[in-house]
Amino acid sequence: MNFAVYRDLLSIRAVRTLLLVGMIARFPHSAAGVLLTLHVVQTLERGYAEAGAVAAIVTIGIAVGAPWRGRRIDTVGLRRALIPSIVAEALIWSIAPHLPYRWLLVAALVGGLFTLPAFSVIRQALGVLVDGDRRRTAFTLDAISTEVIFMAGPAVGIVLATQVSTILGLTLVGLATASAGIFLLWFNPPTRSDQLPDAALLSAAAPADVMEAAADLIGLPTDLPPLRPRGSLLRRGVRRALPWLTVPLVMVMVIAVGAGLVLSGSEVGMVAALELSGAEGRLGIVFAAWCAASVVGGLIYGALHRPVPPALLLLGMALLSLPLGLAGSTLSLALLSIPAGLLVAPVLSAASEKVADLVAEDRRGEAMGWYGSALTSGVALGAPVAGVLIDAVDPWAGFTAVAAVAAAIALIGLVVRDRGQRAVPARSSA
Repeated sequence: MNFAVYRDLLSIRAVRTLLLVGMIARFPHSAAGVLLTLHVVQTLERGYAEAGAVAAIVTIGIAVGAPWRGRRIDTVGLRRALIPSIVAEALIWSIAPHLPYRWLLVAALVGGLFTLPAFSVIRQALGVLVDGDRRRTAFTLDAISTEVIFMAGPAVGIVLATQVSTILGLTLVGLATASAGIFLLWFNPPTRSDQLPDAALLSAAAPADVMEAAADLIGLPTDLPPLRPRGSLLRRGVRRALPWLTVPLVMVMVIAVGAGLVLSGSEVGMVAALELSGAEGRLGIVFAAWCAASVVGGLIYGALHRPVPPALLLLGMALLSLPLGLAGSTLSLALLSIPAGLLVAPVLSAASEKVADLVAEDRRGEAMGWYGSALTSGVALGAPVAGVLIDAVDPWAGFTAVAAVAAAIALIGLVVRDRGQRAVPARSSA
């Protein structure tokens, strides 16, 4: 490990500023998840399955909208691409809290479609500002900064929901996100290397580097071609629409789905476990322990000399999430969240690093959008799956279900990686 890489990276002013802007832009939505859940359960007096459905609708909207927002950034530039999101965030989340449940679902979908693309913008800009092995550290720092705001965000959401109003809380989320979008628009971070004041800051990944990163990801041969759509009209359409898509990149997206699944399911399970015991006001303690563990895990991962396969990290996180169902108090839930939390930032960092390595920068905005869509698709699946089992059985069933599914996804990724490694010597001997 080499922790000096953090000092070297943070000595770059543009990177420091970008990470700070990312924290400001993401903070409002870090409180939105718990606010939406408590708004449906407490204010609208619905069940956790219905609360999970709202969360799923939001994330489905994000999953659909993220690639479109990313392509707009690639084609028309960051500032023009951000304006619709800024307007929509302020308008929709000022109206949505006053709507009945069925119309809240509609507003949640529209709000998700136009969500401020802070995640993909920050990751895309980091991929431009930093190259080589330093990207691992940069993406880890971004994941750590995200975890820091998720320590404070849900706690603020709980205070607003329990001490003030979920209606006011959701309205403030929309207005604060719109303000953060204006700040991001003003800062206008570079999303292409030709936007850098000094081109020497960047060594863009060449096509050969892209394929080497693919081999490092899942052990496939370095000359593995992109997905070749032969025959069907659907495949030809995919090839035309997504010429940058490769098999290793698809594997990254699948891992992202698994990560989102276990994260959102665990979050809903934590809220339910404490709400059912009348201790929802202490949720901030649990989230703080969970996120603090992620920060520690991220610091260790970012200092490593070699990357760890995202599938292996996901498997560890999923298995370590199973004991959360055994918690019987706020303290035990907080302590049991620590082992799984240690792998949260490493999973997200490893996957983001691979996307940046596998895709050339002129299409990286769209690719990051699709990566974000995969992650939020997992979130969309995790919340209702956990919610249904929580309503039907108990919070432990929600934790178990999402952890088991994520572990299965990780095992599939490891099997594919193992077969790819076996194919290399076989191909060489041929």
